[in-house]
Amino acid sequence: MDNAAEGANVSSVDAAASAIETRGIEPVPDHERHGRVRELFPTWVAANISVLLLTMGAALIVFNSLNFWQVLIVALCAAAVSFGLVGVLSVSGKWGGAPGAMLSRATFGVRGNLFPGAILWVARFGWETINAVTGAYAVLTVLDLVLGVHSNTVLIVVTLFAFVACTFLVSGMGRKALNVCNKWSTYLFGVFSVLVLGYLIVHMDWNDVFSKPAGSTAMMIAGIGTIAAGGISWVPTGPDFARYLPHAASGKKIVGVTVSGAGIVMVPMVLMGAVMAVSTPDLAKAQDPVSFLGDLLPTWLAVPYLITAIVGMLLINSLSMYSAGFTAQTMGVKLPRAAAVSINAMISLVGGLMLMLVAKSFLSSFITFLILLAVSFSAWIGVYAVDMARRKSRAVRYDAEALMDTGRTSRYWYAGGFCWQAMTAWAVALLAGLAFTDCAWFSGPLATTFIGKYGLGWAATIVISAAVMAVLPTPRENAPEPSEAPDAAEREKVAA
Repeated sequence: MDNAAEGANVSSVDAAASAIETRGIEPVPDHERHGRVRELFPTWVAANISVLLLTMGAALIVFNSLNFWQVLIVALCAAAVSFGLVGVLSVSGKWGGAPGAMLSRATFGVRGNLFPGAILWVARFGWETINAVTGAYAVLTVLDLVLGVHSNTVLIVVTLFAFVACTFLVSGMGRKALNVCNKWSTYLFGVFSVLVLGYLIVHMDWNDVFSKPAGSTAMMIAGIGTIAAGGISWVPTGPDFARYLPHAASGKKIVGVTVSGAGIVMVPMVLMGAVMAVSTPDLAKAQDPVSFLGDLLPTWLAVPYLITAIVGMLLINSLSMYSAGFTAQTMGVKLPRAAAVSINAMISLVGGLMLMLVAKSFLSSFITFLILLAVSFSAWIGVYAVDMARRKSRAVRYDAEALMDTGRTSRYWYAGGFCWQAMTAWAVALLAGLAFTDCAWFSGPLATTFIGKYGLGWAATIVISAAVMAVLPTPRENAPEPSEAPDAAEREKVAA
């Protein structure tokens, strides 16, 4: 078995009970599965504490020409669709007790998993860079409001470095530390969000807000795709946070808690951004996506709100880097998880400096990134979802030992290390999704079709990847060792 390097990540310390998590990509054994479904709620609340949602909500008013009620529908649909997918695929985490990038080996094959894994890893670099830049802008805004210190090149470098460094430290502490941080961040951000909402209710001209004419259905559908893209990027990560749940944990509760945790933040944030844009439409076009809060809100409210938002964005990046470490290890990076995370931290730092000091338009770069992000993740989602549905009726859903085996003896070796059905479905869907894509960087040959005009490239990608995977012959795994099937089957006799 060629898993010596990966096995080195196994710690004798109970990873579930340690203050600093030492477990890597290896599946969590049953005796360490002490997690509770309700712990996922603050995780997905924290994953959406980003002032970028305000900017995105403003964009629905300014660029999509939607009214208040249309924005509400867009936000609700985006939260339900994107984090519904996150919740459903998170169930595989409690089935296999392993990160999503690791469970994906069972879908694509030991070697085949490297291809979608590489794209997911690169896409995560971009997401972490966007969040790091937003966090740094928030710090700069607080310094300006409190100390009157204006932004300059040196200060940009220092604040970005500090934000990325803090993200790295928190993500390296692992699941338990993140859960604690997420819990308190949720409380604080919730309190100040209510205060901001109250301020807007009192001071906004609601006649202007509700008198805005309705936009087109096409722009509503496109808006759902834009807002949902952020949630879709968390789908491969969902199993990472459900892997400590026992087999008996309810799959329906996992989905419900995931959607409600994300929606309770996403919907109000998008609506607040839309309301703000009615009186200040320039905020949707601002190079700095944060400083407008200092203009719209009094200092006594803007500063604490921004500070809690900074903590929230730090946690978003910490959650992302936490999972990125698993992806790196799954791809063969011979480093412990915390060390693997440092690669992402360095790339976020360099990419952030380019975006803050070189790029001409933050919003244009961000929207383009979201479009490409949604397509790249959607190709993986469709294939993984069909494979997961097939495993639901099996006695052994995921073989822990086989997941760690990267040699020819692995149950998931398939043909030469590749599951050709999954690879075919993924590649076809990815190319089709890009063909439907129209963004600032390029326009696909099918971008002028109905799907392209309505911004449904990501949805088409999921449908195509799932359909191709479903019609191709069901992959046949290598036969397991006779001694391992009975015990595994006994563990899996639990309803999803």
